[in-house]
Amino acid sequence: MAEIAVYSLYQLVWALAKFQLYLLMLFSEILGQDYLKNHLRKSALSGRVPHAQLFVGPEGSGTLPMAIAYSQYILCQNSGDENLGGNEACNLKFQHFSHPDLHFIYPTVTTEDVKTKPKSLDFVADWRNFLADNPYGSLFDWYQLLGVQNKQGEIRVGDAQEILKSLSLKAYEGGYKITIIWYAEKMNIEASNKLLKLLEEPADKTVFILIAENEEDIIKTIRSRCQVLQFSALPEKVIAETLIERKEIDPRTAKKLAHQSQGNFNKALQLLNETGEDILFEKWFVDWVRAAFRAKGNAAAIQDLIQWSEQIAALGRETQKKFLGYCIDLFRQALLLNYQATSLVYMEPKIEKFKLENFAPFVNGNNIHEIFKELSDAMYHIERNGNAKIILTDLSIKLTRLIHKK
Repeated sequence: MAEIAVYSLYQLVWALAKFQLYLLMLFSEILGQDYLKNHLRKSALSGRVPHAQLFVGPEGSGTLPMAIAYSQYILCQNSGDENLGGNEACNLKFQHFSHPDLHFIYPTVTTEDVKTKPKSLDFVADWRNFLADNPYGSLFDWYQLLGVQNKQGEIRVGDAQEILKSLSLKAYEGGYKITIIWYAEKMNIEASNKLLKLLEEPADKTVFILIAENEEDIIKTIRSRCQVLQFSALPEKVIAETLIERKEIDPRTAKKLAHQSQGNFNKALQLLNETGEDILFEKWFVDWVRAAFRAKGNAAAIQDLIQWSEQIAALGRETQKKFLGYCIDLFRQALLLNYQATSLVYMEPKIEKFKLENFAPFVNGNNIHEIFKELSDAMYHIERNGNAKIILTDLSIKLTRLIHKK
């Protein structure tokens, strides 16, 4: 009896492991993008798998989970509409993203543990945890996990060398070997040139899946050797239905979150859990514009703007860039509200005594272009390692003038 009980327990654990695996990796569990799912399944079933593909799509659209599901479909020789029916042992290896024929490349930075020449293999445990937590996670989420501070992530030539090394080995399953390069636009010149040589002379049964948000940031010679698949932002209906089904929230809240997420499922989850950076960004923005309003004709209030600039300058560069992008979005929302395009307004600030409709009249056609230009220039200079305190102080003083421009 004891042996039967142990065996039954083993079967239960096995079944739960399979359920966890398939729940994550089934094509049906990936939101939307039905046309692309069908296209990828057909290419795998027909045996016509391009050796280099580029998945281009906005954050939260599912490019990474789709690449993983497609890789599993190919490597495990699955069939039909789902990732089932193939090599069972192969499918189980995907449970922890540890299939020996699937390799991941992603942006990295130096840390306390990896002080020089960081590469993807140095962070493989963190990467698997990141994927298990939320495969729709953003580059900013990944950087936060790494603790980038004032550094900027990139893909270096060491990663390209690791690709070359892995391709020289025999495939574990005897079939394809697949490399997924997440945020391929973060490859530096050395890494891009090294990868280009691999794409020009691909080894037999090797597949490269590059993933990017900004296709134009990848060198043209690499793009020209890839079959490009364009992912669209997810429809609000798809996000709302998923939140209702998987998170068991009421339809009204789900619809509101789906609208605010703007096709980004990762953002929808952050809004639901109130864990995203937008909560902090909103406070910083409101403190900033309030100080800018007080500074008109009040030299003492300039000190508030300087203190604000010092506070933001103490953050990491990636956070600064993300925040400035948030500011651009909020100014755009205020402009839309000012011109009565209320159906396009999705941001709802929660800071006490700050209402977007009260702020909107100060954002108009006479100042919006200059505001956008100053914010974009600030992002550009921060990305190129300019002095953040000087850049943000200059931006703040300019905002004081622009926000009162009628």
